[in-house]
Amino acid sequence: MTAPGALFMLLLGLASMGGAAGVIRSHRAHDVAPGVAANERLTALLSGLLFLLVAAIGVTVLLIQDLLPEHYVVGFLLVPPLGLKLASTGYRLLRYYTGSAAYAAAGPPPILLRLTAPLLVLATIAVFGTGIELWLFGYRFGTWWFQAHVVSFLVWTAALIPHLLGHFRRSAEAVAEEVTIGSSREVFTRRGVVVASLLLGAVLAAASLLYESPFPSFGAGSG
Repeated sequence: MTAPGALFMLLLGLASMGGAAGVIRSHRAHDVAPGVAANERLTALLSGLLFLLVAAIGVTVLLIQDLLPEHYVVGFLLVPPLGLKLASTGYRLLRYYTGSAAYAAAGPPPILLRLTAPLLVLATIAVFGTGIELWLFGYRFGTWWFQAHVVSFLVWTAALIPHLLGHFRRSAEAVAEEVTIGSSREVFTRRGVVVASLLLGAVLAAASLLYESPFPSFGAGSG
């Protein structure tokens, strides 16, 4: 059992409970434009999917000596949904700061989340970038890539916690709203995009099995 994995799983559980209890309130106007509501529901669906996948990646980190191949697979499975989540949140951010009246009326997230969002995005890019580099090349370009992967994972964990605290409850409510609304072309498209991102991740994960990574096992890499 690794220390980073144990720390991650502990913080993930505590932050989820705190988020469900509404430790950080993420307020939103009751009446928002349809486009804003659609963006929020898409983001919430992706957040729910990513939460499950992130919990799975946490388990592989916890037992990385035995689950390194699974760590690779879940990591590739995460990439497309994560990219879509960054796109949906980035779109909302862009519309808000470019003066969209509909997005301005919906209101900004709490200040703590706005301050930590850039760090979370950068850490996300770093942890996946260094992970893919290690999968492709192992230690060909130096062992410092492994240290960079571990450090970026810890920074990513720290930046993720406030966002779980602030968005967990509201995202769960938005998913519940999504489930209860009737079928329409917009709803079908939104859900289809989420499913498509997961299927693309599955394709990437399956394709990754065709490549024998030169990255050593955790035990060999840490010896």
